[in-house]
Amino acid sequence: MNRDLRTGGRLKSEVPLRTLARIASVAAGVQFGWALQLSLLTPYVQVLGISHTWASYIWLCGPISGMFVQPLVGYYSDRCESPWGRRRPFIFIGAAHVVVAVMLIGFSADIGYLLGDSLTSRPRAIIIFVLGFWLLDLANNMLQGPCRALLADLSGRNQRRTRSANAFYSLFMAVGNVLGFATGSFSKWYKVLPFTKTEACDVSCSNLKSAFLIAIIILAITTFLSVTATPEKRWSQAESKPILRANASGEKIIVEDDDNEQEDEEIQEAFIWELFSAFRDLPRPMWYLLVTTALTWIAWFPFLLFDTDWMGREVYRGEPSGPGPFSSLYDRGVRAGSLGLMLNSLTLGVTSLMIEYMSRKLGPKLLLALANTILCISLACTVLITKAAESLSNEPSSPPTTLKIMALLVFTVLGAPLAVTYSVPFALTATFTSSAGGGQDESATGLVLYVRDIVLVPTTATGLVLA
Repeated sequence: MNRDLRTGGRLKSEVPLRTLARIASVAAGVQFGWALQLSLLTPYVQVLGISHTWASYIWLCGPISGMFVQPLVGYYSDRCESPWGRRRPFIFIGAAHVVVAVMLIGFSADIGYLLGDSLTSRPRAIIIFVLGFWLLDLANNMLQGPCRALLADLSGRNQRRTRSANAFYSLFMAVGNVLGFATGSFSKWYKVLPFTKTEACDVSCSNLKSAFLIAIIILAITTFLSVTATPEKRWSQAESKPILRANASGEKIIVEDDDNEQEDEEIQEAFIWELFSAFRDLPRPMWYLLVTTALTWIAWFPFLLFDTDWMGREVYRGEPSGPGPFSSLYDRGVRAGSLGLMLNSLTLGVTSLMIEYMSRKLGPKLLLALANTILCISLACTVLITKAAESLSNEPSSPPTTLKIMALLVFTVLGAPLAVTYSVPFALTATFTSSAGGGQDESATGLVLYVRDIVLVPTTATGLVLA
């Protein structure tokens, strides 16, 4: 009989897998919006009038919010005494903030125009857009942590159910990515939702606005499915043991205390200062892993930030604010980049299913090294493709089919090392800390994420200097 993660008691019944799947479904809504953010917003900020050099500043919010928001949300979520439970209020509030942020982003041009912007100068639209963009990053971090924590709460110590819950979450992330990038690659949304095209919002703006309105609908549906999947019993700080109950087809989880068992220690989110203190006791292999993680994300970040912009500028030779033909080419390139990101997500999903098998055959260290080698070769290929595009005529025309296929192939291949980057470092963390006698240290796992976030901030600033 399985034991509850938070109480040390035994569960007479378990949360059905379909309930875990409903809770995890919110990942599809989050990733749908995130896919649109990755594929469309870097080009759109330049359409609003923000220069290519300054576009990276807007993306600073992601790493900064990752460093501070998730530990804070985790801390207060563990101690939340809401009648709705500990996790669901944060999921709902995070989703509500995502909706507000998406509305600000999608309607920034219209709001700015109402406030006095012209069609050529949009300072008010830029301010509204940046506020919405930063709020979106904060809301995404607020939403995802409690959802994962709720899945962990309901899975208990049953490792099989924990793996199933994580698999559901990863599956819905992949679904959201594919649908989001496919939506971003479609260039006729302004015809499907004609009301989105206004005097201040041209075709490309209308397509973006329509895509984000669809994202709101998908997030609303998945959030409803998630927060109504199972109730949580209200937790009081006066109680030493928070107890969860779940209702599946009218059946409740009943928790029995076992007085003969030693009480489990309360599990808390590692705070930033606790992560810093973890550096002192790290074994040498963990240091190597953290350095490798830092360097890997330095390599990944320019691609993740400028991939669709690279397609529009360097492959299609367009300009976001250029004359008509060049602006049209840039928009076509951005859509082609979104298609490439969809192919990237498909490769990522397939590779994720094979990682456990490949880790057994090759070993996780060799697999990580192989993934980073593929990453290095693929990024080098982007330079060759750029040089090949530069050698073509400067007249506005679509690039040769061979060049477009090569660019899309780079997007597709990069899905494999990205899947490894998302998973293998955490598996190695568990291995290194276990061999050091510490078990699967939660602080060490958090350290990998923290190093990734803290590295991205100076990397972004460095990119500004070099741009």
